[in-house]
Amino acid sequence: MANLTLWDHVKELKSPKYKWVDLTHELSPETPHWYGFKPLEATLLFDYAEGTPADMAAPMRCIQYSVASQYGTHVDVPVHFWGEGRDMSKITVQELVYPLVVVDKSAACAENPDFMLTVEDLKAWEAEYGRIPEGAFVAFRSDWHKRGTNLDNPDENGVPHYPGWDKAAIQWLVEERNIGAIGHEPADTDPGFVTTKEGAYPYPGEQYILEVDRIQIEVMRNLDQLPPVGSLIVCAFPKLKGGTGFPARVFAIAPVD
Repeated sequence: MANLTLWDHVKELKSPKYKWVDLTHELSPETPHWYGFKPLEATLLFDYAEGTPADMAAPMRCIQYSVASQYGTHVDVPVHFWGEGRDMSKITVQELVYPLVVVDKSAACAENPDFMLTVEDLKAWEAEYGRIPEGAFVAFRSDWHKRGTNLDNPDENGVPHYPGWDKAAIQWLVEERNIGAIGHEPADTDPGFVTTKEGAYPYPGEQYILEVDRIQIEVMRNLDQLPPVGSLIVCAFPKLKGGTGFPARVFAIAPVD
């Protein structure tokens, strides 16, 4: 691809040599989301003139949506857990694109829904695939998106069971590899047994990644369609003043095997 213009690069990336994978859940009242949020609500403001009440008649259709900031596939920015952190309007456009690393622990998560991704898992991944590059987006593949809306996976006592990151693993990625962002399929960074642990701060991993001025993407899907290395990820979301997070459109561009 030497000496190609930017237009040539786009044409190349849209060629059969590459596949584009949508990592985003469809946004609707049925979208998987954190149990503490209400489903998305939609109110019709204006509708096409034909066949509508006179007070709504218009040449277009417009809908007003009400949705929690961290709903469905969404971005978390530093101010979400850090009062002095950047809001969505301060995230640069360069922070919307990253080299993508996919750490597949789906088999372990199928056996143990309380699985926690550790530093040892990351070192084992590197032993097989090579060093995680600086500035990478590291995605934890659990195949949790295949559970549909049952992200929290509660037991008979209502206690949730879902996989997540060990805070030490996130620290290692930041301090030893200087990664740019992380992502995962459940609605929390930390595993369920940590977020519900009595007498402890329930979100240590999420607190950490945001306090070191990184972003993260939660409630991802289709990571099973991507290779461990070699892809790019694009994380698109509004430039919302004061925003702590928002539903995002996230996709990857990967070489075809």
